[in-house]
Amino acid sequence: MPNHETSPLLTPYTLGSLELPNRIAMAPMTRYRGDEDGVPLPIVADYYAQRAGAGLIVSEGIWPSFSGQSGWRIPGLVTEDQVRGWRRVTDAVHAAGGRIAAQLMHAGRNTHPDSRIDGGHPLAPSPVPQPLPVRTRYGKADPLVPAEMTGEDIRTAVADHARAARNAIRAGFDLVELHGANSYLIHQFLADNTNLRTDAYGGSGRTRFAVEAVRAVVAEIGAERTAIRLSPGNSQFGMAEADPAPVYRSLLAELDPLGLAYLHLTEAAGSGYRALADLRPRWSGTLIGNVGENGEATTKGAAEEVLRSGRADLVSFGRAFISNPDLPHRFATGAPVAPPESKEHFYSQGPEGYTDYPAASGALLTAAR
Repeated sequence: MPNHETSPLLTPYTLGSLELPNRIAMAPMTRYRGDEDGVPLPIVADYYAQRAGAGLIVSEGIWPSFSGQSGWRIPGLVTEDQVRGWRRVTDAVHAAGGRIAAQLMHAGRNTHPDSRIDGGHPLAPSPVPQPLPVRTRYGKADPLVPAEMTGEDIRTAVADHARAARNAIRAGFDLVELHGANSYLIHQFLADNTNLRTDAYGGSGRTRFAVEAVRAVVAEIGAERTAIRLSPGNSQFGMAEADPAPVYRSLLAELDPLGLAYLHLTEAAGSGYRALADLRPRWSGTLIGNVGENGEATTKGAAEEVLRSGRADLVSFGRAFISNPDLPHRFATGAPVAPPESKEHFYSQGPEGYTDYPAASGALLTAAR
């Protein structure tokens, strides 16, 4: 029998109405396993069900609107077919004893007409392109200068998040996490170099879009089912935040009173900002910490230190869950943690490098279809 006293990661945790068997969360990871209509492929249900031993699974980023689609064959939560596709996933996770949150991810500038079903031009807080090539259905393409969002565009994006959150609950997700991190739309409003606006959404108002989107989702599905992920100081995809602390302290001052399900906070390697230490005292609810951003993959020891220090209530693991579908079991039994294999299949469409990783026993947890 595993000894749960040996690791704080293996102690239960009550998250609202959800009883989590451990404090290990699976972080959101884009895997491109949708069909051309943005419906998750059947193997997506296998993938998440295999990892249902996590205290909480956070899904890959799911687009909340056609204009928010970041990549070709990334799934959405807009059409009825997409809702039904995700219902197959959540049913599989729940049947395996798991709990799963839907992450809503609006691309903002991180898209291209050839990446989107509607073929639309990217929208963003300001007309500042990302510096890296973007993935499209035809391969890599040069980034485009996004159109600056109008007031109507902003109101539409807020409403789209609320509508997609309702679709997520209809699809059987337990919670909804807004993606306010890793260079996507909410982060673009928060960051220095991607928000050059001079209206109410720029300058000292750069937190306004995030707050409006969260409040709209809360009004739609309730605070107890709403969460947000933030990555202060994260430089991915050309983001720049010279002094994240004032912005994120201000944001949490507005969000904390809402009573959200949790805050998912990443601490980016090399940023110089100790986000968990600074913001934990400013957040009265559940905090999921992530310390593997832009650096080495999170280890069991690093995660335990975060919990013992009180900087988080749960810790999310990303890359470790790719090749270890039974990661909590491995931690509990001392089984070795397998490193991820080649990245060749991270963003492909088949079961290779996706659902074909065995459990510690050597058997597949769920047969790939």
